[in-house]
Amino acid sequence: MLAKINSFGLEGIKGYGVTVEIDIGSGLPSIEVVGLPDAAVKESKERVKSTIRNSGFMFSPKKITVNLSPADTKKTGAMYDLPIALGMLYATEQFTCDELDLYGILGELSLDGNIKPVRGILPIIISALDLGCKKIIVPKANVNEASYIDGIDVYGFESLRQVVDFLRNPCGYEPEPKLDLAQFREERKYVEDFSLVKGQYAAKRAMEIAAAGGHNILMIGPPGAGKTMLARCLPTILPELTIGEALETTKIHSVAGLLDEKKGIILNRPFRAPHHTGSKVALTGGGSSARPGEISLAHNGVLFLDELLEYPRDSLEILRQPLEDNVITIARAVRTVEYPANFMLVASMNPCPCGNYGSKTHECTCTPAQINKYMSKLSGPLMDRIDLHIEVENVTYGDLASKEKGETSAEVKERVNKARQIQLNRFAGSGIYSNAKMNNQMVSKYCQLDEESERLLKMSFERLGMSARAYNRILKVARTIADLDGCIDIRVMHVAEAIGYRSLDRRVK
Repeated sequence: MLAKINSFGLEGIKGYGVTVEIDIGSGLPSIEVVGLPDAAVKESKERVKSTIRNSGFMFSPKKITVNLSPADTKKTGAMYDLPIALGMLYATEQFTCDELDLYGILGELSLDGNIKPVRGILPIIISALDLGCKKIIVPKANVNEASYIDGIDVYGFESLRQVVDFLRNPCGYEPEPKLDLAQFREERKYVEDFSLVKGQYAAKRAMEIAAAGGHNILMIGPPGAGKTMLARCLPTILPELTIGEALETTKIHSVAGLLDEKKGIILNRPFRAPHHTGSKVALTGGGSSARPGEISLAHNGVLFLDELLEYPRDSLEILRQPLEDNVITIARAVRTVEYPANFMLVASMNPCPCGNYGSKTHECTCTPAQINKYMSKLSGPLMDRIDLHIEVENVTYGDLASKEKGETSAEVKERVNKARQIQLNRFAGSGIYSNAKMNNQMVSKYCQLDEESERLLKMSFERLGMSARAYNRILKVARTIADLDGCIDIRVMHVAEAIGYRSLDRRVK
């Protein structure tokens, strides 16, 4: 007898339909799995055999052929265990269900019959809905993640036996209740706060501008100046994730298997801080299944690279595509996957090998040749893609001993939210949400300068030898500074401040 079960596969963060076909015929007892299965899918035949027996069902001692259609697409993971097991039981008439073709089914099985959670449920649910599926059976542990999407009934079960009982008599079961993002939305609590950062007024101002416009920022300064603390304070002043951003971010973390099962969704902007000793694949993503890396996991959040020049040169150059296009493409022999990578790059570095070049309190022991060699690790094209370069000096004793409390993150965030709202209104319906993501046409429209500002920018452009990309970055930052000031037009003081954040343009060529 032939059985067909509807299931799904993953290609990056997009799901696609997979039909699991089970044919039981005459011949020597065996199980063959075809349809480009990977090792995990091939091993399912052994898991399924034990699961069926340990769940109190009979395993057919016949020739069993399992086909995963479409046959020309690579199938990965253990999510096909449950549909394969159900197909075998249905083909051997151990249960009947008139509406079996209405359900999408996926889940990994343990040998005792329990259903284990799988990765990528949220993107699969969204894709299943787009493909016309109205009912889906998932592992109970994935229910929270699956219950945020309206328009599809989700049924969660803990064992193979429970699923069979449900399919025999669906009338006695109700779909899982839908979850509302608002019920999990809670006030974010952070260990870090801008009020705890002593001194560093210029750096905090630059961080506020970066947060207000979604700009990339690089901090240059000696060890112990507070660069890392400033970076970790940045998420405390960023706007809350929108519902769309939360779902898109959750898709990536779900595929990577990093989701909290209790909440089932990412509500806070990610802050990823990979170590410089990590591999290039860890940064970009990849492996046999082309999973997302740190660049994609930082989507809609912050990617913090501490000690930037300690990273291998080829790892840094990888950043150029996602910083420009907001996506990263992972090409492997069996597949090419594209992940979204719209993040704020926050980086820190020493100004020289010893870290004291330009310091007012410590003497630099590096030669000019050593400094030039050190700085040459950072290429001009990558530097052009960083909007703000700020120099962070050591904090004085007076700043550290001061009892005066600085502005809290909540106060700074209020100004950031107002600036972001101006940008949301400005770019409404365009798919752009911040000044940093403006295209050239938008820059020409929204970043017009008066004569005085034009003269200042022209003089700086010629003296610093800036590139066209750096020119556009200055205009975008000036637009953000004007938004923070509540100004409709960009004024000369806004342009002057934006130019001041391009200090490395004269040093990196």
